[in-house]
Amino acid sequence: MKINSLRIENFRNIENMQLNPCSGVNIIYGDNAQGKTNLIESIWLFTGAKSFRQAKDSELVKFGCEAANLNMKFFAKEREQTARISLAEKKRAFLNDIQLNSVTGLAEEFYAVVFSPVHLSLVKEGPALRRRFLDTAICQLKPKYIKLISDYTRVISQRNSLLKDIYYHAQLIDTLDIWDEHIVSLSASIIKMRKSYIAMLKKYACEAYKGISNSKEMLELEYTCSFKEENEAELKIKIAKELKKSRAEDIKSGVTSLGPHRDDIEIKINGISARQFGSQGQQRSCVLALKLAECEIIHNITGEQPVVLLDDVMSELDSSRRDYLLNNLAERQVFITCCEQAYFANLKDGLSFNINNGRMI
Repeated sequence: MKINSLRIENFRNIENMQLNPCSGVNIIYGDNAQGKTNLIESIWLFTGAKSFRQAKDSELVKFGCEAANLNMKFFAKEREQTARISLAEKKRAFLNDIQLNSVTGLAEEFYAVVFSPVHLSLVKEGPALRRRFLDTAICQLKPKYIKLISDYTRVISQRNSLLKDIYYHAQLIDTLDIWDEHIVSLSASIIKMRKSYIAMLKKYACEAYKGISNSKEMLELEYTCSFKEENEAELKIKIAKELKKSRAEDIKSGVTSLGPHRDDIEIKINGISARQFGSQGQQRSCVLALKLAECEIIHNITGEQPVVLLDDVMSELDSSRRDYLLNNLAERQVFITCCEQAYFANLKDGLSFNINNGRMI
């Protein structure tokens, strides 16, 4: 998979930019706050996902403008294709000039893996960041998972509101059954898909970490779930039982105390928690291994090499980790943002683009 051209109009601080990248390494350099990350963000949106910076759509349109437009020509599935995203009052997406029902329709059409400074905290921060990493990765490969997560988030929110009402109006307790039925079904599907992805992630991430550490350390990943049942029917029975069991406590606290929204990925090095006891270097090696594994999983399932987006992370890695990363991205199209070109002085193939105040110079 390769991007042949990208046109950006009125996106954040970028008024009008045309990018014609090479099929290998593309260096996007310039001072801070000039638009480098904005360019990376615009590419990422073509995966059908939301901004990796957790920005609202309205924040993506250049100040004073009514709409932002992103146009991409890319090679995938053995042919050149086009995609377009319009960000206005209503967000619209087009694939090969055909309007899609939603931007999420671009999932399974264009694949990318993004590695930004926020991901460097993947190991040391709380479980929410690791769940988001897991869910975002699955959404690219299984678009139906997008609706699963959206529906689950909505149902949990509505159940939590009801729990707070029940605390003051006990007669409402019977209405919990309706929401619990939805939670049982959605939870079972989410857990099943997460476990399937984690199994692949274990394989590729552990291999990558072995290479990064020169076989001196072993990475272990474990999906820590509220429920251990493997059989889907048994899983649903267990979830329903535990929801009933926790009702009194949930009503008291006003929140749903168990489910996929409480799950985590446990990361260990040589059997010891990387979050609690890992050095900064070890934690970053874990993240690097996870991101390389994400690339391998996409390639293994789809046959396509994802476009790799490295946003301002090279300066955060030491020379050995930088070299390992670049060596393992040899067959992929890569976009790297940085302030200093010096990191890539020995780069023989590739293109460099200088961005200043939202313009290519």
